[in-house]
Amino acid sequence: MMWQSPADLLRLLVVALLVYPVLVVILRVSGKRTLSKLNAFDFVVTVALGSTLATILLSRDVSLVEGILALVLLVGLQYGAALLAVRWPPSQRLLKARPTLLLRDGQLRYETMRSVRVAESEIRQAARSQGTGDLGDLAAVVLETDGTLSIITRSRFGDGSSLTDVPDVPDTSPRQGG
Repeated sequence: MMWQSPADLLRLLVVALLVYPVLVVILRVSGKRTLSKLNAFDFVVTVALGSTLATILLSRDVSLVEGILALVLLVGLQYGAALLAVRWPPSQRLLKARPTLLLRDGQLRYETMRSVRVAESEIRQAARSQGTGDLGDLAAVVLETDGTLSIITRSRFGDGSSLTDVPDVPDTSPRQGG
């Protein structure tokens, strides 16, 4: 069917016109972090917000007030979790994954790669996308908390301070030579 009744279309129009500005205000008040993708937890909240918005718009079983309350609760919980993680660092172990070192000084760490289910081909692809043709030119490859691969070349390694929060980083300076 094209649509069941003109009343359904009118309801959708009215609800969208009411809930969209509310969503914009909620997101502006809560700040940029609400829709970030800094880690998997952030991504899940972003998807949940989209799903909630779709449910508000399309389901007659959810009232406008219930839907807005659900959006406010999701954003409020996300805000609270992010604030907790910043103000009380031990909570980060519960809320966030830790970055994982997959390659160090051109050497792949196969056991670690297996444990986080990253294939060698995926690391090669990430290196190519950064314009690197030789894994030996890489100082580090890190699987970040949001699932992306960060590539650090030897020439851009510097003092290695960006790796201080990565577990199992053996040494903060790349090997010379080779």
